[in-house]
Amino acid sequence: MPASPAVTLPITDDGQADALHKLVLESLDDDQAQEVTSIPLAGKSSIGDYMVIASGRSTRHVAAVAEHLAERIKREFGRPVRIEGLPVADWVLLDAGDVIIHLFRPEVRSFYNLERMWAFGEIENEDDS
Repeated sequence: MPASPAVTLPITDDGQADALHKLVLESLDDDQAQEVTSIPLAGKSSIGDYMVIASGRSTRHVAAVAEHLAERIKREFGRPVRIEGLPVADWVLLDAGDVIIHLFRPEVRSFYNLERMWAFGEIENEDDS
């Protein structure tokens, strides 16, 4: 039996990517995610247009924020969101196509320090704006 093809999320135009990014930031703010950072990836990586990194206060908070965000993206954009790491919820990755979201417990976020790895010198901290 042939292997089933990998599921890929649809590629959207820039307007939808920006609208999705805005929705992600609003949802994270509504759910009181902490230290929200957005890293623009357009033209630098083919994985997406934006990477958003945020922290939750606890594993329960990280899991709740992730589930709510995935539901909201599906409801408002009609697209599925791939989620990894939800059972443990130390680090949850949500792949919404054009926007990749990393949700961490603070200690885990400090350990991996994704901002430093991906920033390319252009971090936009949403808490500062």
